[in-house]
Formats: sequence, C-alpha cells, structure tokens
Amino acid sequence: MRTRIRFIINPISGVGKKGIIPGLIERYLDTERFDYDIVYTEYRKHAKELAYQSSVEKIDIVCAVGGDGSVHEVGTALIGTKTKLAIIPTGSGNGLARHLNIPLNIEKAIQNINAMHVMQMDTVLVNDKPFLNAGGYGFDALIAKKFDEGKKRGFFTYIKLVMREFFKYNPVNVSVDVNGQVKSMPVMLCTIANASEFGNGFCVSPKSDVTDGKIELFLLKPFRFWSLPLLAFQFFRRKTDQSKFAEIISFEKARISLSKSMAHYDGEPFDVRKELNVQVVPKSLHILAGKK
Repeated sequence: MRTRIRFIINPISGVGKKGIIPGLIERYLDTERFDYDIVYTEYRKHAKELAYQSSVEKIDIVCAVGGDGSVHEVGTALIGTKTKLAIIPTGSGNGLARHLNIPLNIEKAIQNINAMHVMQMDTVLVNDKPFLNAGGYGFDALIAKKFDEGKKRGFFTYIKLVMREFFKYNPVNVSVDVNGQVKSMPVMLCTIANASEFGNGFCVSPKSDVTDGKIELFLLKPFRFWSLPLLAFQFFRRKTDQSKFAEIISFEKARISLSKSMAHYDGEPFDVRKELNVQVVPKSLHILAGKK
C-alpha cells in the first residue's frame, strides 16, 4: 500500500523558493512509494487547520514546508495522532530541524523523507498551549514579537533587533517550583527547552533530548554588555551549561510565575497568563528525523 503524504507550503517563508519546490518534490520524492499532494497556506494558523484536516483524512505524513512558525502550526495539530510530521525547512531559524539533523538543503530534505527515519518525540504543554521545540518568557519573547511585527526576515534581522533592544530591556522576575523546590530571581532569559536550540545554531540547552521524557528550564541571569561576546560564543559553541550566568534545570512538571505576560512558543509570539503549569508529554508526536 502506497504512503500518502501532503505538503503544506507557506508561500511567505523562504522568499523565492516557493516556485521551485513543487518541481523539486516531483524530482526527488520517491513517487513509486508515495502518493502526494500540495496545498498552500493563505493566512495565519491556516497550516494548523490543514494539518488537522489531514489527520482526519488519515494522511500518513504531513510535511511542513516553511520556517519554525509553520512547523509549530503543523506539528501541534498532529500531536496525539498517528499522522507523522515531516519538515522541509525554509525559514530563518529552523531550530527543530537542526536539532533533528534534518537537512537544510531542500533537495536533501526531500530525500530525507524517502529514508523514513521515524521517531516518537516528546512535546510540551504550557497551560493549554502545546509546542515542540522551545518556549521563552524573557528577552527572547520580546525579540520574537518584534521580529513578527517587522517585514524583514533572516539572521541579521535578529542580530539588529538584539542590539537595538538589549539596552532598553528590563529583566523578568520569575519564580520556579520544581518538585516543591522554589527558586526566584530576575532573568534575561527564561526558556523551556525540549530541543537544544532556537535556530541558526543558537543553542540554549546542549543536553536537551526530545525523546528522554524530560524538558529543561534555561535561566540566564542579568549580565553587563561586555559579557555579550563570551555569552555569544557559549551559545553558538553549545557551552551554555558552562556559563556562570546560566542555570539549567531538568524536569517533567513545573510551575512558573512571571512578572511579564509576553511569551513565544517555537518562535511564535503569544500573550500568556503569568502563572504557568508546564509539563512534558512523552512520545506524543511521530516525526521524520534526519540521520544521526
């Protein structure tokens, strides 16, 4: 029996690539094994609707073609279903794709689907909102909001936003309750990490594993501007667990209280309640990963 796969393409992500992707799918997908169709998103959260409908139709695989936002919409719609998530990353960060060793090259990402390296990954539930990769409540949430509001995309847009907003940002006060142990402090970053990085190689929690039944809380204490080069080195060289400014806590369930209600989940900005109940949902999403 042939495997049915649906490609959900975000026409905004990866400007200039939309027109070539259907031809690349036809060329590189193993069409002797797969029957496929292609649909395009037309508005925000449309990918989530399309993915959910695909699971109702019992489509075997739904492939998100886009950036972290597209992966978030498609993936969260497939949590708890038998439909598998595949990714062709065409966005700015591609955090989950990088963590799972999914090729960033479109042709190789399609060939990776042919290989069918299926795994069951954990997801995260915060109050009533699920996410796949990472959620943040500090400076990263502000940057996600500003990035979403802007018209320009790409890594250097992130860098410009960080440099512009850093000096104006006031740390968020957090209180974390893990297994009855309470920790309170002001932080620049308060990140829940299921996978290891935000994207672009920016690693917050180098030991995070999406199959271990645990998630990590990354807390970055306030620091002076002149410490930024060292911190940047530690983030991009996967050494944040060695930073004197950072603390990483592994857990299955936690309660977090915040002084600000701004958040991002998988890079998508959200307004949230200031009291959060966080838990891992083990092995709740079938996903096609890359080779280790």
